Amino acid sequence: MPHIRTRDGVQIYAEKLGSGNTTIIFIHPPGMGHVTFKQQKPLSSRYSILLMDLRGNGKSSVGTQQITFSLLAQDIYDVMKHFDIKSAILCGYSNGASIALEFALRYPSSTKGLVLVGAFPKVNSLLLYAEFMFGILVTKLNAMPLISFVIGRAHAHSKGYGKQLESYIRKTKAKTLHKMYNEGVKYDRTERLQEIKAPILLVYGKKDFYVHHYQKEFRHFHRNTDVVYISKAKHQVPTKYAKEFNSVVSSFIRRKCEV
Repeated sequence: MPHIRTRDGVQIYAEKLGSGNTTIIFIHPPGMGHVTFKQQKPLSSRYSILLMDLRGNGKSSVGTQQITFSLLAQDIYDVMKHFDIKSAILCGYSNGASIALEFALRYPSSTKGLVLVGAFPKVNSLLLYAEFMFGILVTKLNAMPLISFVIGRAHAHSKGYGKQLESYIRKTKAKTLHKMYNEGVKYDRTERLQEIKAPILLVYGKKDFYVHHYQKEFRHFHRNTDVVYISKAKHQVPTKYAKEFNSVVSSFIRRKCEV
């Protein structure tokens, strides 16, 4: 599969599947890489889908610039240009949803819709803050085996997939992951949600209680926001509840993005 060169010479690993008129671009959380969305590949029977490793993650190079969500959004835009994608549905998971938000703010004409899974426009809950602090501490200590094990096990729908994800996370350098966690914990675009014109779908696991309150902020600032809860799920919706998630994504696109 190809590596796409960004405007500053960074090599971004990307896979494009399917040939539908509508394109979905999947944006993973820090460290997890494009294998996060392995079970979303069946959507390519109806849509074009783009899976990629963010700068410094997985098989993508890191470059010399300071990693910011604005820079990562710029990379996504460069990949879109390479594939001649004019506009797309951005699907971001967890902190990847924040990167999708940044893309929509920077490139509104290229954003057809947003699917945000376990999303938060800022970190303002104690449990979420504690998760970021754990990531920041562990990566500062260069303890990649620990954090890869924790994330891989949490997302494992099977033993084999858990091992694959754990191995893939270790491709990312601790220094890069540390920068991404620091960027994520300070990121806040709450009041700028009103600037987004594209429809938004929020997908939360019904048991992912500590992020449910964020839907109020989205709905307050962005009137065209829908919310769907996945029954029995916690945070790991795309990996552990892929069938339900894929169905929800398809329904949203038909209702809001293909009219």
